Amino acid sequence: MEIVESRRLPGINAILDGWGAVIDVRLEPHEIGPLVAAWRAEVRVVLDAVGWHTSAARVREFGNGVSLAFEAPNDALLAATEVNECAFARAVARLEGREPGDLAEQLVPLQRAINKERNPRLVELEHAARAHGVSFFNDPKLATVGGGAHARTFPLGAIPPADSIDWSAVRDVPMAMITGTNGKSTTVRLLAAIAKAAGECPGLSSTDWVRVGDEQLDAGDYSGPGGARLVLRDPRTTVAILETARGGILRRGLAVERVDVAAVLNVAADHLGEWGVGSMTGLADAKFVVAKVAKRLVLCADDPLVVERGRAFERAGNHEIVWFSLAPEQPMLLAHLEKGGRAALLVRDELVLARGGDAQTICTARDIPIALGGAARHNVSNALAAAAVAHELRLPIDAIRRGLAAFGTQPGENPGRLEQFTVNGARVLVDFAHNPHGFDAILDTARALGGARLAIMIGQAGDRDDQAILDLARSTWAAQPDLVFVKEMTEYLRGRAPRAIPTMIIDELHRCGAPAQRVRFVGEELETIAAALDWVQPEDVLVLPVHAQREKALALVRGRAQ
Repeated sequence: MEIVESRRLPGINAILDGWGAVIDVRLEPHEIGPLVAAWRAEVRVVLDAVGWHTSAARVREFGNGVSLAFEAPNDALLAATEVNECAFARAVARLEGREPGDLAEQLVPLQRAINKERNPRLVELEHAARAHGVSFFNDPKLATVGGGAHARTFPLGAIPPADSIDWSAVRDVPMAMITGTNGKSTTVRLLAAIAKAAGECPGLSSTDWVRVGDEQLDAGDYSGPGGARLVLRDPRTTVAILETARGGILRRGLAVERVDVAAVLNVAADHLGEWGVGSMTGLADAKFVVAKVAKRLVLCADDPLVVERGRAFERAGNHEIVWFSLAPEQPMLLAHLEKGGRAALLVRDELVLARGGDAQTICTARDIPIALGGAARHNVSNALAAAAVAHELRLPIDAIRRGLAAFGTQPGENPGRLEQFTVNGARVLVDFAHNPHGFDAILDTARALGGARLAIMIGQAGDRDDQAILDLARSTWAAQPDLVFVKEMTEYLRGRAPRAIPTMIIDELHRCGAPAQRVRFVGEELETIAAALDWVQPEDVLVLPVHAQREKALALVRGRAQ
C-alpha cells in the first residue's frame, strides 16, 4: 500500500461536486475493500470531531488503487489534506491490528491548521457571488467574482465586506470549456478567431499558451484551472474560451462552477493509467466532468463513448444537447433534429447549422484553411464543434464564417497541429500527434492528399506499453507508405534501454510485411527529420509527428520550406 499523493481539490472534479481533499493510494485490488471500509469509518469520526458534520465522503476505485476524498470548506483546504491524512493513518492502523492513537491528541494540530487557514471574508464573498448569480473562484492568493471585463479580484488577506461591493458592476462574460482527447487546442483557437471576427476580445487558455486578444500572457501548458483563472481575471476578456484537459480535471478540478457551454470532442485512449484512469470508461468520466458546470453541451455524434454519455444526458433532461457530425444521416441525429434539436453537420461539402427542419449553411470545407481542401476531416470536425459552440455563445453566423476562413492563413497560428509546409515541391505535414487516435487522423489526411510517394516518421515514448508501440507500427504500415523513418527519442526512454523502441517498431513493421528497403532508422528526431527532408521529391507527402524537440523540429522544417 502506497500513498501516491495527498492534495487539495479546489474545484468541481471527478469525485466531488465541490471543494475538498483527496488521497490517491496505490494497492492490490484485494486490499481496496478493507481499506475503503476502514477509511470511511475513521474519516467520519475525524470529520465530526473537527466540526465538519455535513462533509460527504466519496471513493473512486480504479484498477490498482483508490481515491479517498471528502468535501471541505473552501477556507480550509490545506488543513483538509491533514485531516484526510489523519483519517488514513488511523484506518491503516486498524487494518494492521494496531490502536490508531488518541484522537484528542491528534486533533490539536488539525484544529490549529484549520484556525490558521480560516478566512470568513472568503466564505462570505463566495456566498454573496452565488446570491448575485455570478462566478466565484479563488487560488491561494486571490479571490475573484464575475469574469473578464466585469470581474473584481481581491487579495485573500484584503477581501472587503460583501455588502460593500458594487454588485451591479459584477457580471460574467460568455464562457466555453472545450475538452476531449484530441483537437482541443485547434478548436479553442478556431473559437478565438470567430470571437475576434465578431468584434470581441477573446481570452483563451490552451496547451501552449494563455492569450487575451493579440497578447500572449504566458507560454506553457495552461489547459488546467490556472490558465482559466488568468483569462477570467484579465479585464480585456469579453469571451472566455477555456481548453480543459484531463490532467487538470483530475488533479485540481474545474476553475469555475458555471459556463455557458461545454464541448466534448472525443474520448480516445491516451495517458491510461495516470491519475487513477485505467480504462476508457474512466477517461469518459473524467472528460464529462465539464457537464457538471454547463447547461448546454456540444457533443460529437461520431464518437461512440460520447454518444453513449450524451444519450444518457438527453434522457435525464438536465442539459440542452447540440450534436456535431461528419455523417448527418445517422438515425440518432435525424431523430434529434425531428424533435427540434440543434446540430452542426457536414452535408456533402457544406458546414450546416440545423435546428429541426431549418438549416443554415456556414461555408464549405474547402473554405477552411486548416481542412486542407477537406482532406483533413478531423479539422472539419473541429470546425463543426467550434461553429456549434460559437452559435451557443450567441456569436453571429457571419462571424463564424469569417473566423473559420481566416484561421490558419498565418504562420504559427496553430503550431504543431497539422502545419503544412512545402519542401522541394513536396507537402510536409507536421503534427504533435502523440496517441493512436491523433496519429490515425494525420495518416487519413495524408492518404486523402494523394501524392507521388508517401513517407512517415514514427517513434514512441518509453512509458507507453508494448501493445501501444506495436499498434503504432501496424497503423503506420496500414497506410502503405513508400518509406517509414523510425526515430529514437532518448529524452523519453523512461526506463527503456536505448534502441529498444525503434527495434520493436522495425521488427513489427517487418512482421506486417514491410520489406527492409522501405524501413529506415537514422537516429534522433532532428537527424531523422533532416534525412526525411533530404529524401522528398516534388509531389511527395511526408508526415512528421514530432515529440521530443518540437520547437527545434519546427524551426528545421521552416528553414527548409519554400
